[in-house]
Amino acid sequence: MNRYVVANWKSNKTLAESRHWLNRFLELHRPLPALKVIIAPAFPFLFPLHQMLVESKSDVRLASQDISSFPGGAYTGSVAAAMLREVVDFALVGHSERRRWFHETNQDVANKVAEARDVGITPIVCIDQPYARTQLAALADHDLGAIIIGYGPVEAVGVDVSPSPQRIVEAISEIKVLAPDSPILYGGSVNGKNAKEYMKIAGISGLMVATASLDPEDFVDICQQISEE
Repeated sequence: MNRYVVANWKSNKTLAESRHWLNRFLELHRPLPALKVIIAPAFPFLFPLHQMLVESKSDVRLASQDISSFPGGAYTGSVAAAMLREVVDFALVGHSERRRWFHETNQDVANKVAEARDVGITPIVCIDQPYARTQLAALADHDLGAIIIGYGPVEAVGVDVSPSPQRIVEAISEIKVLAPDSPILYGGSVNGKNAKEYMKIAGISGLMVATASLDPEDFVDICQQISEE
């Protein structure tokens, strides 16, 4: 069974810093069986980092941090899924920060899932409690079985607060009932001190890492921990 680790850089790093990070990570990273390493940089850096990965023949894959809920056309400022299919294998959609600050609805997220799947990009659909049921219900049945789910408690996103293991267990159990065929990633204050413990929770197939992914050495350490569990 595949395991996943996602580095979500959010709105961080310049192009020079992104190149430096990737060069350093590739120096340290050793491909690990059944571990899919996914990096989600800002939109402007997807193409240059993709070129670096191609030239290095790396197994690391890219994800976009978002995509448009519309196809290509007269939607100024939007980045359609078809524009990215040559450089990304995954797309984050429905992140709690997008829902909160950009007022994205469950239907917006469902549209993004459909757009991504139409061009062969695997959506990583971010959900949280207590809204998981309604967030997943918005997806079409044929999409629900073809996504990766990223579960992150809202209060643990962007802050150094870890929810109790029992709460995570309960949330994962409920999500499994709603989407039994989808891998579930946990995200929320993940770092090198707790990554191994999170991976011990039944039903978790990987981790979404934010702040701790900004340092390549820290992220390599987390990748290694995931592979050992």
